[in-house]
Amino acid sequence: MRKILTIAATNLRRTLRERVALFFLFVFPMLLILALGMAFGGTVEPRVGVVGDRADPLAGAMLDRLGAADGIAVRRLESAADLVTAVERGDLEAGLVIPAGYGATIRGGGQVELRFVARPGQQSNQTQQIVLGVVDQEASRLRAAQFALREGTSPGFDEALGRVDAVAADAPAIAVTLHTAGAAAFPDTLGRFDVGASSELLLFLFLTALTSSAALIETRRLGVSRRMLATPTTPATIVAGEAAGRLAVAILQGILIMVGSAAIFGVNWGNPVAAAALMTSFALVASGAGLLMGATARTPQQSLAFGLLLSLGLAALGGTMMPLDLFPDTMRTIAHLTPHAWAVDGFAELVRHGSGLVDILPQIGVLLATATALLALASWRLRRSISG
Repeated sequence: MRKILTIAATNLRRTLRERVALFFLFVFPMLLILALGMAFGGTVEPRVGVVGDRADPLAGAMLDRLGAADGIAVRRLESAADLVTAVERGDLEAGLVIPAGYGATIRGGGQVELRFVARPGQQSNQTQQIVLGVVDQEASRLRAAQFALREGTSPGFDEALGRVDAVAADAPAIAVTLHTAGAAAFPDTLGRFDVGASSELLLFLFLTALTSSAALIETRRLGVSRRMLATPTTPATIVAGEAAGRLAVAILQGILIMVGSAAIFGVNWGNPVAAAALMTSFALVASGAGLLMGATARTPQQSLAFGLLLSLGLAALGGTMMPLDLFPDTMRTIAHLTPHAWAVDGFAELVRHGSGLVDILPQIGVLLATATALLALASWRLRRSISG
């Protein structure tokens, strides 16, 4: 047992001595969690620019209504040119231009054309619906005032508008209640970094395990393993030590990512015991895959090339780059041929639905079975390579 721990500790120290390895163990995953959370996470309100004359009471009313609208964050700009530039650069998702003379035209019974500017995309379409809803509400109010003025029930436009507002205040409100059928795939309680953190954890555990197999290939190539056989050390001890070393690196990386993301970004990993068990199960899978790569590949360059290709391909197929909820049914079934998809399901249960250890036992069982198969195959192949 002491020799196994010595081999494992040697592999761990070798990894921690390399600055590049430390960068990919912790720093790079944290940067990606930050980038993905800022870009796609949470419920960030779209930024909408508005251009209008605040001194004009009617334009001011439109600006106030836009500012009070739910779902958008409004920013005032000085000119239409500034607004268009901000939208083009991505500083704003959309913008609305209220032209000069807006109030005078409305009071004279005319129509005013408002200019809406947006970048193409789904978020812009959603923003457009919010802005159009606000504009329609204000337009209905102004049309009612113009109607009252034409019918002669008010001496002037401002008086007519005041009566419209008074009637609207006394009119019964229509309440609309929204209900989610079933369980929401992404509950509102999720933090902006919660979903992406588990995906990056799985991606980098597997990626690091496969790419770090180059160290094992160097050990074989330099004859270190065979020299150990010249001592009272059995092939089984060497294999167990190499496997334990890779598992130690994977678990250390998992702890760093989970604890670091929770401390820095406030990531919620759900039940801590269940999350630790799920991470350890996937670390066993990653360690088995890395050991098999190191026992099979002939050169470090070959292991790096195949490791990158395989880890990124399985990550994409397994739902760590795009949520499995967005996969078609057939692709979701295919995705579960990878260990990543089972781990993604497990973290989804913990993070999104507040489940516990018992609820994710099926996912843990599949991961442990996969790890057992990979470690057994890798041990057989490595034993042959160092004793053959």
